[in-house]
Amino acid sequence: MIQLLWPLAFIFLPLPFVVRWLLPPVSDRTSAGLRVPFYKDISQNPDAASAKPRWLLMLGAFIWLLLLCALSRPQWLSDPVDQPKTGRDIMLAVDLSSSMEIEDFVLNEQAVDRLEAVKSVVKGFIKSREGDRLGLILFGSKAYVQSPLSYDLTSVAQLLDEAQISMVGKQTAIGDAIGLAVKRLHNRPLNQRVLILLSDGNNTSGIIPAPRAAHFAALEGLRVYTIGIGARSASSLFTSKAVSQAAMLNETTLKTVAQLANGRYFRAQDVEELKQVYSTIDEMEKVVVGQDYYHHVLELYFWPLGAALMLSFLLALSKSQVFSFIKNETPSELLINDNGEQHP
Repeated sequence: MIQLLWPLAFIFLPLPFVVRWLLPPVSDRTSAGLRVPFYKDISQNPDAASAKPRWLLMLGAFIWLLLLCALSRPQWLSDPVDQPKTGRDIMLAVDLSSSMEIEDFVLNEQAVDRLEAVKSVVKGFIKSREGDRLGLILFGSKAYVQSPLSYDLTSVAQLLDEAQISMVGKQTAIGDAIGLAVKRLHNRPLNQRVLILLSDGNNTSGIIPAPRAAHFAALEGLRVYTIGIGARSASSLFTSKAVSQAAMLNETTLKTVAQLANGRYFRAQDVEELKQVYSTIDEMEKVVVGQDYYHHVLELYFWPLGAALMLSFLLALSKSQVFSFIKNETPSELLINDNGEQHP
């Protein structure tokens, strides 16, 4: 199928006739720049002189039509391909409280803090979510949206990488983070609302208690997957450093939130266990969120444009004296005497 991208270009079709009608004709009464003694010989055919302007006018009109065709951008389109658009809306809530600085994880044979372990895994998860919209919530003493739902996964991963511990306070407001996710996903389809919350489970701040926020999430159809980060006991599993009682993982809160919000709780004892939540997300049934139509497009404007350029060259050549000499078989060399008379 051929279509014109800019069909309004043809409104300029009568432009040359308008210009010819409005502007006065070019006067022939001009002083000669060069006197040609043999002018009568090369213009002695009156019939050719009268027929030439009509032929040139038709050629010029055809060139103008070709230029307008090129300007209208003709394109060849293949048959439309209907491709359903699938994906999910996933909010990531990451704990930035002071307890996330405990170094009870091992990454590349080195002890790292909890936030660094989360970043190493979650950034890979974000980059693999092609087709999904991801958003990022950071919470400490308060919760705020670092990135709204977006298909720009690279920016979301970069914003997570720039997050720092205690940048929003040293305490943990899990309930506020869940409530903020409910607000952000309120207008999305029911079977698309997903929240992945990573925390040590100690809800020490915020306006809304974590269980109540989870209840609100369940009423809104938001599924909450919780991931517990940190040590269960005062003895870290990965390092010889002691972990304070306040920094230990509180699984009870996270399990309660996941149960109330129709989600699932994951215990992250190591990096591999932290990755299990992503395979579970992949098992969720994808839903159609829209329709995309694709066409294979082939530009055709260069054909009429090339033809117009070639004909313009021929038109310019036909009006030159060289072409006239060749057409009339004028002798290639004329001698002019002192009296202005010509002879071979």
